[in-house]
Amino acid sequence: MSSVDPDSFSTGLRVPGLEALTDEDPMKRQISIRHIAPKESINNLKDAFNRHLHYTMAKDRNDASDWHFYMALAHTVKDTLVGRWIRTQQHYYKKDPKRVYYLSLEFYMGRTLTNTMVNLDIQNLCGGTVRTLGLNMEELENSEEDAGLGNGGLGRLAACLMDSMATLGMAAYGYGIRYDYGIFEQRIKGGWQVEEPDEWLRYGNPWEHARPEFTIHVHYYGSVENNEQGSKWAKTQIVQAIPYDTPIPGFHNNTVNTMRLWSAKASDSFNLNFFNNGEYLKAVYDRNLAENISRVLYPNDNVFEGRELRLKQEYFLVSASLQDIIRRYKSPKRGGADGVRNSFAIFSQKVALQLNDTHPSLAIPELMRLLIDENGLTWENAWEIVQETCAYTNHTILPEALERWSTHLLERVLPRHLQIIYTINHHFLDDVKQRFPGDDGRIRRMSIVEEGDEKRINMAHLSIVGSHAVNGVARIHSNLLKSKIFKDFYEMYPEKFHNITNGITPRRWLMVCNPSLTTLISNTVGTEWLTNLHFLRNLESFQCDAMIIRMIIESKRENKINLAAYLKKHVDIEVNPDSMFDVQVKRIHEYKRQLLNCLHIITLYNRMKADPSIDVVPRTVMIGGKAAPGYFMAKLIIKLINNVADVVNNDESIQGKLKVVFLQNYRVSLAEKVIPAADLSQQISTAGTEASGTGNMKFMLNGALTIGTLDGANIEMLEEVGEDNFFLFGMNETEVEATRPNYYPKKYYEEDPELMQALDQINNGFFSPEDHGLFRDIYNELVFSDRYMLLADFRSYIECQKRVDDLYHQPQEWARICLLNIAAAGKFSSDRTITEYASKIWGVDPSGYKLPLPHVVHNESH
Repeated sequence: MSSVDPDSFSTGLRVPGLEALTDEDPMKRQISIRHIAPKESINNLKDAFNRHLHYTMAKDRNDASDWHFYMALAHTVKDTLVGRWIRTQQHYYKKDPKRVYYLSLEFYMGRTLTNTMVNLDIQNLCGGTVRTLGLNMEELENSEEDAGLGNGGLGRLAACLMDSMATLGMAAYGYGIRYDYGIFEQRIKGGWQVEEPDEWLRYGNPWEHARPEFTIHVHYYGSVENNEQGSKWAKTQIVQAIPYDTPIPGFHNNTVNTMRLWSAKASDSFNLNFFNNGEYLKAVYDRNLAENISRVLYPNDNVFEGRELRLKQEYFLVSASLQDIIRRYKSPKRGGADGVRNSFAIFSQKVALQLNDTHPSLAIPELMRLLIDENGLTWENAWEIVQETCAYTNHTILPEALERWSTHLLERVLPRHLQIIYTINHHFLDDVKQRFPGDDGRIRRMSIVEEGDEKRINMAHLSIVGSHAVNGVARIHSNLLKSKIFKDFYEMYPEKFHNITNGITPRRWLMVCNPSLTTLISNTVGTEWLTNLHFLRNLESFQCDAMIIRMIIESKRENKINLAAYLKKHVDIEVNPDSMFDVQVKRIHEYKRQLLNCLHIITLYNRMKADPSIDVVPRTVMIGGKAAPGYFMAKLIIKLINNVADVVNNDESIQGKLKVVFLQNYRVSLAEKVIPAADLSQQISTAGTEASGTGNMKFMLNGALTIGTLDGANIEMLEEVGEDNFFLFGMNETEVEATRPNYYPKKYYEEDPELMQALDQINNGFFSPEDHGLFRDIYNELVFSDRYMLLADFRSYIECQKRVDDLYHQPQEWARICLLNIAAAGKFSSDRTITEYASKIWGVDPSGYKLPLPHVVHNESH
């Protein structure tokens, strides 16, 4: 039996000089969390703050800016975090649970400070500390850069799921890439989107911790050498993957999980011969090529671009992560040599790999390579392990978003992996032939290798074949995967397919961003909802309580006043908080139909011009989102919205009735201000195109009413709240598909005078007097093609917006329905989402066990 103090510092770090310490070594016994993690208090936090300001930032009060004060506070909060972080990892190493590894090319974390203080339950202590120092907490919070390592919903979902896994006490790790530049900063100049680099690391990141001792080599190019012993990938180029760890705290349970992001570094900084010959640029050329892998986030996650850098990024993520996972599997116990595993017999019992969309799908051939080439397993054993370990989440049904890599590119960059994929496909097609003899069409459709002008690898097919579970992210999405997109695979593997509807963390998306509503809910029904969102159903019994309804109205108005003040201060835009805040914020894409919203704005404007006495609810329409830099139509849509805003906002005859605002550089920190203030949430994509959506859930949870189609998670939201409390319009997915074969959008244009007027104004230069043909492409797309069927849904949408107006005229009734929407949001917690992943796919127990604080004696006997 070991005599080691159970709270000894033991995280598995290979620290030089400590490798030889035994469990009985007195030096090791003295390094204990309990001795350095005192209970938090204002005095302790104040001392830590001053210490970090002086010794970490090398500043005094007279020379420090708000950013220096923020950094001192961040380091202070991190001090309270690290003890819990170490203890959590100790707990995992002692218990050796099955670990979940979430592989995602995107993690859209936003800001960290406030969320961390809330989850650690030290927000009030920190607030008191900051006040005693004469500082303003809001100013310090606003000094933090957003960690924008994602394009939108995919990356933000990953962030929410990480929060929930920690809150549920699961041994979970997120793996991603530490991009030097995140999603670009959007500036609007002359109405056009202009992209500027997002240098989120320019001043450092206080939340991350470099782990150079776990640096991993990732290989590219080279050739495959075959011999009697098997295949070997040789003569490769090596890139170093350096891990940076960020702690992810659970809510009030002292669990702190790890998000590990990889940064690419060249194996040799420069070629010395080039340098000695005065050819400096050549000397650093290879280094730059290597380090470009983690330089920038691809600013598009809904159109596949088969570029070599993207392929390198995807492989960089999975190779570094899988090598790290195998290292951890082989050494499950820390502090002794008796915990080394040399067999992979229980690998799938200890490891669950979740592939967040197809971006990490190279994990399947890479794990095969590591098991066979590096660890000597047979093909059959390795393939069984891969299938039992991997699971795949699909996030899109748009054909242009599904990844298909050229075999020519794969052969050059990853030759061994292409060889493995060919073998996987050979065995798989043999199985298909046995199950469906003579069905050559099915074999062709299901093949991982697609023949044609250019032979390509279908990564979604590879992900399905190599995984034991495949899930969609909303019920309609999962049904479409089974009935259309992957119909052949569902018929062969019905047991693989699941639905797990997305969710959001209520801690960030209500408690952090909407304090007034949080207080109201907690005072009304208690605080259990923070970890079990279904408790919000208890609000339904207060729908006729006049005082609660009044407080709902007051809370919303407070948030609207706060947003109005923010817009005035930061972008010099004045908005009326007594108007309806009509909001559509998401990536700019044709299928999300910001153009339909724009057509409604123009129609409202035309009605007001035709009848100045018209009785309408004053509206402030806010649209925000970024267009991919190469997506011409999306950028033209932004220009149209801004030009319409110029016309509407400068027309004195309608002042006070309608205002249009484009929210520049929409991001997580801005969402935290916009969502609590919204009255109306626009979720108006064409039915059958949105996988799920999570913005719709955030608005619902914060008491906005939804106008939307039967698409994505809207369907389940409507079921939870009831059709009377949801503004539903437009065709459903079945009607869209029935209409599409004989759809002639010009017919709708010709038969609807208001629609014709709005489109003619777009086409004839009414909104672009400086260039009458500027928006002709938009007109032509809608009138002669209209892939996303805006014109077919236009009249239904306009009539639904009239119902919105009518209800907003009744503020008490509007607030009552807001209350019912909040009450019905319980299903859409990411805690529920993770619980379903745990039971349906990963086979782990989300126990929710609460760890003791670091200064408390740790008893592992539970």
